[in-house]
Amino acid sequence: MTGPADPADGPRRRPAGRPGPLGRVSGIVLRAEGVALTALMAAVTGLILLNVVTRTAGMALFWVDEAAIYAMIWAVFIGASMQIRLGAAIAVDLVPPLLPAGARRALAVLVAVLVLEFACTLLWLSWIWYDPLGLARVGFDIAAFSGATFNFIYAEPTVTVGVPKFLVWLVVPLVAATMTLHAFANLTDVLAGRDGPRLPDLEAA
Repeated sequence: MTGPADPADGPRRRPAGRPGPLGRVSGIVLRAEGVALTALMAAVTGLILLNVVTRTAGMALFWVDEAAIYAMIWAVFIGASMQIRLGAAIAVDLVPPLLPAGARRALAVLVAVLVLEFACTLLWLSWIWYDPLGLARVGFDIAAFSGATFNFIYAEPTVTVGVPKFLVWLVVPLVAATMTLHAFANLTDVLAGRDGPRLPDLEAA
């Protein structure tokens, strides 16, 4: 059976009265992500409706399609970051209920560590991709940076929106950072034997 990851499938944890400092920071970021996700989905809806109206009127705005796609990409990445903290990602939960409590706890710790490793790897790869130190070494000269590194991330513009692509791709390092924060918070929760936030908690906030 597959479904959203359920804290009941991990070690039996006791609810925490107050989260630690890392959990509080993660909670603030989580709420900000929720606001951003809502705004982005509203923007996607508005852009699609605008596209329908302008095309019907014979006055198509070609940048609308690309803007809607980029807004949806940002929404997907931000939603993925939120899923990590909320335990809402799809998971195969056949094994944990069959394990004794100690093994469930060990499995939950292993899962938290693997998620943290993935987030840290994504953050590290984003640093290499954007190479801010390399850009600084050439005095933020984009042409010189591209020629020296064959990394054209800062030189490529979007097709119709007209902004540099690196601004659109910035969602990758940003979400890598928030994923790392949430994964650290999840790991500390598992080690402390307490539950982190879940989707109903966010909806009630």
